[in-house]
Amino acid sequence: MNLQEFNTAPAGQLRPLLAACCGVPRWVDRVLAGRPYADADALAAVADRAVRDLEDGEVAMALAAHPRIGDRASGESTEAGWSRSEQSGVGDDPAIRAALAAGNREYEQRFGRVFLICATGLSATEMLTALNRRLTNDDSTEAAVVQEELRKITLLRLTKLLTAEVPA
Repeated sequence: MNLQEFNTAPAGQLRPLLAACCGVPRWVDRVLAGRPYADADALAAVADRAVRDLEDGEVAMALAAHPRIGDRASGESTEAGWSRSEQSGVGDDPAIRAALAAGNREYEQRFGRVFLICATGLSATEMLTALNRRLTNDDSTEAAVVQEELRKITLLRLTKLLTAEVPA
């Protein structure tokens, strides 16, 4: 899908694709309301501002759509496909997968939410290192890190949407 197709597609067609980028209805509505966009940078700027403005409950809603690092997303949805691709660096090493699973459990007990990281381009070791480092964060620091990781994932997925990595 290119920008012109994005600008002219029916909102009903775009809504599920945008929700795969960030599963928060208010974010989707803000991005749709900004159409037509003059260029991809204008779209990214609106999407960026909208994700930065998410409230804690909306961040929690967005996180609910993300699998744990190391878990393979199932299904044929756009979001599941993107997640499998983004987590491709996890690999199949049983020791790393076990360490990630243990770290995920500890993180969820500590912070009450799934560990979120923009995994694209990261190795399993880098993800595990980040997970262990973030377990030392206080609650407010970690909330800010989560929102930044969500922002990076959202903008990455929006770029995928505009570069034909999903059906138009």
